[in-house]
Amino acid sequence: MPRVFCAGALLALVVLCSAADQAKAAILVQISRATQTMQVTVDGMPRYSWRVSTGRRGLATPAGTFHPHSLARSWFSRKYYNSPMPHSIFFHGGIAIHGTYETAWLGRPVSHGCVRLLPGAAATLFALVQREGMQATTIVVH
Repeated sequence: MPRVFCAGALLALVVLCSAADQAKAAILVQISRATQTMQVTVDGMPRYSWRVSTGRRGLATPAGTFHPHSLARSWFSRKYYNSPMPHSIFFHGGIAIHGTYETAWLGRPVSHGCVRLLPGAAATLFALVQREGMQATTIVVH
């Protein structure tokens, strides 16, 4: 009987450890078009706050709730003059969160619909989403 109990306890421990390994932190990315800011929370705890640039008049960043559908560490826009889009997190067709080298424009709506942020911030967010998973990430644009 003790051997059966030990085997059962060992199996339960393996299942629990496996489930814990597969658990992903919930990432919430909230983007305010009004204030041109992004707030990132992980498992309900505030983690990052950054200035961004969203879409300008006539090319607004779409409002709504999204999940990323693809990631690209290095991407260049085919539509807009091969412009660099480092650490892209695509969430609505060709619309992405990505780094920009035009940092003087952060805090103002100037993009063609994407959400731009500092290159270092984009790299940080990209690594977080890559580690935790796209399904664990929710992007809300207000």
